[in-house]
Amino acid sequence: MAGVGKNRTFVGVAWSAVERFSVQGIKFLLQLVIARLLLPSDYGLIAMLAIFMEVAQCFIDSGFGNALIQKQDRTQTDYSTVFYFNIAVGVSMYLLMVLASPFIARFYEQPILQQIILWWGLNLIINSFAIVQRTILTVAINFKLQAIISVIGVVISGIVALYMAYAGYGVWALVVQSLLNSAIGTLLLWLLVRWHPSWKFSASSFRSLFSFGSKLLASSLLHTVYTNLYTLVIGKAFNASQLGLFSKASSISKLPSLNITNILNRVLYPVLCEVQDDDRKVTDKFYLYIRLSSLIVFPLMVGLAVVAEPAVLLVLSEKWLPCVPYLQILSIAYMWDPVMNLTCSVLNVKHRSDLMLRAEIVKKVVAIVILVVTIPFGVEIMCYGLLCYSFIDLFIITQYTKRILPEITFFNHVKKILPILLQSLFMGVIVWIWMLMFDNLFVQLFGGVFVGSVVYLTSIFIFCKSETKIFLELFAKR
Repeated sequence: MAGVGKNRTFVGVAWSAVERFSVQGIKFLLQLVIARLLLPSDYGLIAMLAIFMEVAQCFIDSGFGNALIQKQDRTQTDYSTVFYFNIAVGVSMYLLMVLASPFIARFYEQPILQQIILWWGLNLIINSFAIVQRTILTVAINFKLQAIISVIGVVISGIVALYMAYAGYGVWALVVQSLLNSAIGTLLLWLLVRWHPSWKFSASSFRSLFSFGSKLLASSLLHTVYTNLYTLVIGKAFNASQLGLFSKASSISKLPSLNITNILNRVLYPVLCEVQDDDRKVTDKFYLYIRLSSLIVFPLMVGLAVVAEPAVLLVLSEKWLPCVPYLQILSIAYMWDPVMNLTCSVLNVKHRSDLMLRAEIVKKVVAIVILVVTIPFGVEIMCYGLLCYSFIDLFIITQYTKRILPEITFFNHVKKILPILLQSLFMGVIVWIWMLMFDNLFVQLFGGVFVGSVVYLTSIFIFCKSETKIFLELFAKR
């Protein structure tokens, strides 16, 4: 049975990886081409609305997705209750956004935002119809179907957006891309997932799920508001172009870490929920995933920071060159996200969403202080503030995890990942030296990637034998 469980977990991780990297890879490539056709200010306009859209999306889910996954005796009534609640909140959030659109447009001094909200906000209603279906697939660790659905949506919406960008539609190319992607994904989920709601809403089911999910909602809101405060502040204090540069650097630097986090967390969370009563198993599985994620994310993020300049010049063009310092700093800041997010999942697995909320409150108080202090010094110093916060974030969350699982501490985190970090930094130094030897951008970028890959793979085969053995065994079985 242990072999079956491990194999099931690996298949889940594999298909989760396919779903995330195929979708994000295709989307990323399309966005690179679209970015060459659009201006930083076009991306800045979309980024200005991010905080409002993401806060609204938090209310739509309200932590019910994780609450359903965590609940072991979930029923059809539970699913139906969540479904109707999501739709009601989705419609309410959209109407609220439309009513607030004149004030948002006036705040940023961008009248076009009012029209953008009217259309882009429809994503809130469309996505609310698909949360239960996605949760059902996640509970079943079925990421194969999600991969197929996501790829279809991204390809079709990306091609349409590319045409619109080429035809001169500007920011509306991004709006239509988002709407098409949401609509296609939701439609396919309804066609392919064999679940339909019952005509029943249970108040007792709602209360049961909300008692757990409400704390996750509060934590999610705190995190969402904080992460989008930077776009709010930069958009107001500076201009749309500056915000577009920051937004593009942030989205690129988040790509590796965010996707690895989502891949592992989507699989690790339901797997840990199955063994939630065995502290030893939870701890062992947790640290295994931490090391495996670090083994992948750390070299990617360090490498991205080192080759940022030739990458931006070759791929995005010279008009995006000012975002290079932001990209380098944020790459190092976000490399810790998988470790931090996987650590947070432990609290949810152990039914301690209350500790999760307390930790989030403490973290965000510190984070806002850092933001306020760095604003007068410009966007680059604000990015350094994010880097500083990434370490504080991890330290604070481990002060809460060790209360329920004494072995999950900040010291043990450092002990587990320090060797991998040192190997990644060594690889980064070698790539940096390589780049100093050549002036050609192609040689710097592609040669640096090749040299860095050889150096890093060699080092992990020598110094990380246990993790390498796990990877090889799992792939050999498949």
